[in-house]
Amino acid sequence: MFVFVCAGCDAELTAPLSQVTLPVHAHQQYGNGLQLPVLMEPGTFAVEPEPWGPPWRRWEGIDPDEAAARGVYAPVYALSDGAPGAIVIAPGDTRGAVLIPEKRGGACCGLDGSDGPNMACEACGLPVASRIDDCSLWQAVWLAPDAVRRRPVEGADAGPLSWAELMAEGKGVPPFEPITPWGSLSGASHRWSWSPRWVAAAGWALAHLLAASEGRTVAVPDGLAAEVFQRALDALLPAGPPARHAVLAGPGLSAPDVDADILLVPSHPQTGEVWTPADSAAWAYLVPLPFGVWLRLAFPEPQLPVPASNVMPDDVLRDDPPTPSVHDSFRIDHGVFKHTLARLPAIRSPWMREILECPTQHMHAGNF
Repeated sequence: MFVFVCAGCDAELTAPLSQVTLPVHAHQQYGNGLQLPVLMEPGTFAVEPEPWGPPWRRWEGIDPDEAAARGVYAPVYALSDGAPGAIVIAPGDTRGAVLIPEKRGGACCGLDGSDGPNMACEACGLPVASRIDDCSLWQAVWLAPDAVRRRPVEGADAGPLSWAELMAEGKGVPPFEPITPWGSLSGASHRWSWSPRWVAAAGWALAHLLAASEGRTVAVPDGLAAEVFQRALDALLPAGPPARHAVLAGPGLSAPDVDADILLVPSHPQTGEVWTPADSAAWAYLVPLPFGVWLRLAFPEPQLPVPASNVMPDDVLRDDPPTPSVHDSFRIDHGVFKHTLARLPAIRSPWMREILECPTQHMHAGNF
């Protein structure tokens, strides 16, 4: 575990935190005028390996070789010239930092960090972080990597959970959740919709599915996986055989079918490690999914309630009404999809570049 301290005066700026992998929806902008929750779990932090935040440079002013050296292989709107390694935490885990009132940025309903750090160290006044809470953005505090240092905490926590421990914990991400317009009281005027985390995870995974397809039709398992991916895959890839078959694989599932070409597997929420089958050499492509989304795809039915007396045990579900379903078609997050696709070497293929550069028809068709 670590606490982050001010690089100027060594004052503590956070509670003790454990590192986890950066969520795929960290930079997601979801909908218009909607109120998104806090990005990070309390007591955790994640690191953005790429430069992020102002100043930004438009693609027209960037040499393609420079972009490729940064792991970007296709045109994007802009690249950051900020420092790499920004640290994101939950706002409630900040300590000893105050807002800079004049650094509001170009926000609509809150703060968006577009003017650079908008929080300063209370002890010395050094700008150290950006508080983000604008509508349609995930609420977070981003610590500036050149303004803070990490300090180990004595009695550090144990290592990351094993796959078996993660399965026993069973922290899946529900595919549906209530979304509240900005300014409404929580629950006062919400609407159930597809989870923003699912929409972002699908954008991340779809980019990898296209790379794995090698330009051939891809079929995913029936059910929720098909509802999430199949319509977009059918629209983006040419029709006709020979098709490639993608199946779910991972801890708690039986060995994948030998006829499968692509495995949809979980990534570890603490380390980012992608689950790999024992005979990994037999599989050409593993498509990663955030663990919580993968868990709901692989095991869609929750454990049934168990009769109990006295205090309700942790592993017993309450007999509450079921989560409402939604009837809207699933739309993949186009921003996450483009961001991921531009960073896959396979995007150099002409047919994949065409998908990246001509998105309008697919957006009109409701795939994104």
